[in-house]
Amino acid sequence: MDILKIALEVLLVLSSFFLIMTILMHKGKGGGLSDMFGGGITSSAGTSGVAERNLNRITVGVAIVWALAIVGLGLVVKFG
Repeated sequence: MDILKIALEVLLVLSSFFLIMTILMHKGKGGGLSDMFGGGITSSAGTSGVAERNLNRITVGVAIVWALAIVGLGLVVKFG
């Protein structure tokens, strides 16, 4: 069970890092924190529609992996 717990912890850390990175790569929609940090200035140099949709899919996939790692780690801790 220790190997599974370590593997899930590593998966959780990696998926957390990639989730943060994919969220930060999204194009700002304006009117929020993205404008405060200069996101409104570079909004014309953003990604295309296809790239944004693919980034959305990747973000959702990483978020699902992140959530499953948390649930799995909770089950291992509780029943392990």
